[in-house]
Amino acid sequence: MGRVIAIANQKGGVGKTTTSINLSAALGAEGKKVLVIDTDPQGNTTSGLGLDKNELDKTIYELLIGEITTDEAIYKDVCPGVDIIPSNVNLAAVEIELIDSEDKEFILRNSLSEVRDNYDFIIIDCPPSLSMLTVNAMTTANTVLVPIQCEYYALEGLSQLVHTVNLVKDRLNPELEMEGVVFTMFDARTNLSLQVVENVKENIDENVYKTIIPRNIRLAEAPSYGQPINIYEPKSAGAEAYRLLAKEVIERKFA
Repeated sequence: MGRVIAIANQKGGVGKTTTSINLSAALGAEGKKVLVIDTDPQGNTTSGLGLDKNELDKTIYELLIGEITTDEAIYKDVCPGVDIIPSNVNLAAVEIELIDSEDKEFILRNSLSEVRDNYDFIIIDCPPSLSMLTVNAMTTANTVLVPIQCEYYALEGLSQLVHTVNLVKDRLNPELEMEGVVFTMFDARTNLSLQVVENVKENIDENVYKTIIPRNIRLAEAPSYGQPINIYEPKSAGAEAYRLLAKEVIERKFA
């Protein structure tokens, strides 16, 4: 059965989407079969993997409200080894649509049950909020990976996110674990980035990945070309960092 990783942080701009796109592509390049699920109405993971989100009529929104099957929602081979269930702005209405649904916290998990065994990894890009979509991601996931930007307010909100993970674990998904923390947008030229890394390591009990994602121009450019960094600029520091992160993720073992 595929390992399901929700990539979550209620702070925006911390590298969630960048990590969803590039970790998925790096896992695919390692020979793993990967499904990416975009649960953010902004649809940036969708466009970052080369799909025109405004032209799609089969997305996670139609899947969650029961208009299409899981197989119909999957777009195959958006890059080597990687399929995607895309998203667009329509998803913003899903919480209202499902307000009276029974088991609304488990709709995504139930939808994925028929395809879960087809993949080594399922990566879920969560919206920057602790919404029903994020809860659906966490009830589906085995683990939660938290990107943290190397900036002054890095720890702000992290305790709330860990609290949410623990609540979901207690009430909805007893198997949920913290995958760990990955540092993003690291600038080795600044003392601040180094201080943030040390501060977070001192203040949290979670696994911290050794790989640190650098602040990198090519990494920032790649989504506008609809390509992950390992295709857009395979020799860049960003591509190398996500290759190393993918190897760490593959090697990480859970009880």
